[in-house]
Amino acid sequence: MAIILGDNQYGKAESRVVRIYRDGSRHEIRDINVSTALRGPFAPAHLEGDQSNVLPTDTQKNTAYAFAKSHGIESIEQFGLALARHFVGAIEPVEGARVEVEEYAWTRALVDGQEHDHTWTRTGAEVRTAAVTVDSSGEHVIGGLKDLVLLKSTGSEFAGFLEDDFTTLQETHDRVMATSLNAKWRFGAVSEASAADVPWDEIYAGVKAIMVKQFATLQSLALQQTLWHMGKAVLEAYPFIAEIRLSAPNKHHFMVDLEPFGMDNPGEVFFAADRPYGLIQATILRDDVPLAPEAWRSAAGLA
Repeated sequence: MAIILGDNQYGKAESRVVRIYRDGSRHEIRDINVSTALRGPFAPAHLEGDQSNVLPTDTQKNTAYAFAKSHGIESIEQFGLALARHFVGAIEPVEGARVEVEEYAWTRALVDGQEHDHTWTRTGAEVRTAAVTVDSSGEHVIGGLKDLVLLKSTGSEFAGFLEDDFTTLQETHDRVMATSLNAKWRFGAVSEASAADVPWDEIYAGVKAIMVKQFATLQSLALQQTLWHMGKAVLEAYPFIAEIRLSAPNKHHFMVDLEPFGMDNPGEVFFAADRPYGLIQATILRDDVPLAPEAWRSAAGLA
């Protein structure tokens, strides 16, 4: 029996980068969290402590800051591609790079009813994500979002489920359905030429709008059914998206029994339970598009 070193990678996790554009009197802001990971012939660093092929993680952090200035942050997908291409193309030992980016949303402050040119407030919206992989298998881009909290007060059912000796859940045809959605969508083949023309921000807004619409309008028989319709609608709207992976905790809302207080509760007062919760996950994909396992090999796991 031999003991060998398996897959390995290293990088800098969660470098916070805030880029402010001061090109005019009205400033713009992009607030991101960048994680990088490099892959290649780094076994000597593990086995012998030989760092001769190792680009310091501190250098990776500095590169993210420098690229925020030199390349700008037009979109987090574009920024991730620029970084990953640099590490693979300019750093000789590096054979593959994974860049994961979170983006935090800011909204312009209102002063006397008008948007202020250089003041913002942090919103409580979802976190936008992107994960870029550049290696010998090609260039892979995964857009996404996490912690998109959705709730509908009706239009959801759960009945006809399997029962056994331990089942106590009652069927319902009118319930509150809520979740904190995580979604990741993989774009088809990306090249340097095609990536330059992709309207990344518009696609993000469009995908989010489609998923929210499906959640709101579908008479849902189960959260599983809702996820299927979300993913299917996204793929129908965007032919260049190959697959979408959805993860949705079922944020349960239980109706409070007000009878001890002499009150009726016709679906108006609920207890919001934070745990335990059902966790529903699904992948919706095109059957004619090759799988891309390298696209999903994570680093920090933030995107």
